[in-house]
Amino acid sequence: MEDTAILTDKLILRERARKNLEEGAVTEGYSGDLETVLKLLNEALATEIVCCLRYRRHYFMANGVNSESVKAEFKEHADQELEHADSLAERIVQLGGKPDFNPDTLTKRSHAEYVEGKSLTDMIKENLVAERIAIDSYREMVQYLGEKDPTSRRLLESILAVEEEHAEDLSSLLGN
Repeated sequence: MEDTAILTDKLILRERARKNLEEGAVTEGYSGDLETVLKLLNEALATEIVCCLRYRRHYFMANGVNSESVKAEFKEHADQELEHADSLAERIVQLGGKPDFNPDTLTKRSHAEYVEGKSLTDMIKENLVAERIAIDSYREMVQYLGEKDPTSRRLLESILAVEEEHAEDLSSLLGN
């Protein structure tokens, strides 16, 4: 005995799929507030870009006896932040939005700040602060999305996991 009552009738699914084709991946079954989700994703995009730029600057500016291993960490994190930004931009487009790369408003939309840091220790601390901000921001976004947009939620969860790794890496560099 097969129980298919939990699924929408296939004829209804087929009919709904043919409506509003211009909306692409956003079907009638999408239950998120699209405007809010796009705003959150664009804020996350800005955060990732600002973090990438800060890490890149720190990579080039780091110097001193212990700087080579720290520089390598900064470079790896910068590259990963850029990958996150690309993934977020792709998701924004999937949802019919426009990724906002406007440099004039990037730091205003970013949850993390762009702080240069004077010493190698300052740079590590500023990056750790930014990672901790990202962790809390993404955790809140994940909770907000819940089951309303599981695809965006999973994307943010995967980014959150990497941000937590970054925080642990930086904390270890400080000897915490």
